[in-house]
Amino acid sequence: MTAPTETQQLMSVRAGVLPGALEKAKAARDRRTYLLLLLPAILGLFATFLLPLGYMVKMSFDRGAPDGVIESAFTLDSYVRALSDPYYWQVIWNTFQMGIIVGVLCVLVSYPIALFLVRTRSRFRGLLMAVAVAPLLTSAIVRTYGWMVILGSNGLVNSSLHSMGLIDAPLKLTNNMTGVEIGLVEIFMPYAILTMVSGFGRLSSQLEEAAGSLGANGFQVFARITLPLSLPGVLASFLMVFVLTISTFVTPTLLGGGTVQVLATEIYDQTTGVLNWPFAAALSVILLALFGAIIAVYQRLTRKIGG
Repeated sequence: MTAPTETQQLMSVRAGVLPGALEKAKAARDRRTYLLLLLPAILGLFATFLLPLGYMVKMSFDRGAPDGVIESAFTLDSYVRALSDPYYWQVIWNTFQMGIIVGVLCVLVSYPIALFLVRTRSRFRGLLMAVAVAPLLTSAIVRTYGWMVILGSNGLVNSSLHSMGLIDAPLKLTNNMTGVEIGLVEIFMPYAILTMVSGFGRLSSQLEEAAGSLGANGFQVFARITLPLSLPGVLASFLMVFVLTISTFVTPTLLGGGTVQVLATEIYDQTTGVLNWPFAAALSVILLALFGAIIAVYQRLTRKIGG
């Protein structure tokens, strides 16, 4: 075998170097293209979210005068007031408890529906999906007023229970946390269903069939195969409902009848009634901190499940 000539060596070097350089140049060009495509969204996010958020955080350190004037300062008075008053600790607890209860109930009620929609092979699957999310086409205010009628003292629930002889006096299902939680579960069910349907991608009928062929009964298949594989979707659904619940304002105001105090209603009262915007901003930052704590727990759980 003859040794390669100088021309052949040069060609082989070019063949080895040139493709690598071209790939790096192409990757850099693609990164610039992606950045340019993302730039309008980044600017929009900055203008509509990050900038107002930063202004709100800055305002939380200002001082609110009794006449509603905002005095520019750097003080922790609003945070000290919010975290030292037992009333506001109760408001924070009410918000957290409402989010947990509504999130758990929403997941429990929506899980069978989402699992059915994922598994069904019916030609009406699209129609069933549309029916499941159809309540989103109606305003939450209208649905809340509907629940006020249904849960009222002379509403459908109390009338039905009284006609069956199960109760002698009407149950108090409005103007309290119970009514608020019932209304929120129904209002946020479509979000829970959609989140779980999109998060059930890891479900495999083949694994379930294999477990059944090895002697596992239906409960064992569900507990060891279906439920573990669907947990990411369940956790994402719970997170979605929890975030929506602790930030909701309309339903606690209407179904709560002014007796249910959560962070959203308290922030509204501070901004429109008391005109203490710095204190309202501090309560908003506390609400954001509650968001962050739950998201941190969610990420930890998802990493543990994924691992």
